[in-house]
Amino acid sequence: MGKAVEQVAVERGHEMVAAIDNGAEWDARRADLGRCDVAIDFSMPSTAVENIHKCFDLNLPVVVGTTGWYDRLDEMVAECQKRNQALFVASNFSIGMNIMFDLNRRLAQLMNGRTEYSVSIAETHHVHKLDAPSGTAITLANDTIDRLEHKSRWIQNGELWIGADNQVDRQKSVQPTDRSSLPADTIPVLSVRQAEEPGTHTVVYDGPVDTIFLSHRAKSRQGLALGAVLAAEFLHGKHGYFTMTDLLG
Repeated sequence: MGKAVEQVAVERGHEMVAAIDNGAEWDARRADLGRCDVAIDFSMPSTAVENIHKCFDLNLPVVVGTTGWYDRLDEMVAECQKRNQALFVASNFSIGMNIMFDLNRRLAQLMNGRTEYSVSIAETHHVHKLDAPSGTAITLANDTIDRLEHKSRWIQNGELWIGADNQVDRQKSVQPTDRSSLPADTIPVLSVRQAEEPGTHTVVYDGPVDTIFLSHRAKSRQGLALGAVLAAEFLHGKHGYFTMTDLLG
């Protein structure tokens, strides 16, 4: 993602002042960071919050595309507002995926009360992705729960790792449980990790006479990179906490 973001940023006329890949480089590149207008973070769940703190210390607006740290999101939003900093967070920067978020919310409203349909979510990503389910899948699940009165929680229903031979790696995988055994108020979320898959998300409503699929498949990382750079352009000169809703209106 870092290379994809750099490519898009340069194409749009921006200068990539510094790239930070480890803790030591924060100190080594401090002078360069002082010339930056905005930082874009695609790192790891374990380092995202620390990176945000470091950007705040530099009065550097930061766009965060890393997921898997959202249990501390409220804390960081409060910190941003307290220190009059600028923070932009999105579980997915793809314009098309954010359109799907809107479609998913509308579909859930239409399906509210249709208890004859079971709802589930599946997401597939490359084997390098460290969090599961994806932040995007969690957004889809939470948005659905907010609009279906008979659903109150989601659960990771399985995590499948697919090897180069297209066979499930049973040492890494957590096999999906029988959905019929899940509590009725629960939405199952299945995660698949396969090769270099950029990202596919599907919401399924399965009924006795038909099935409804709502799906988005990224063709490459370029759409995510473009959205992140657009977010950085949007965030420049602002203070406060922002999301893709603010960017897209």
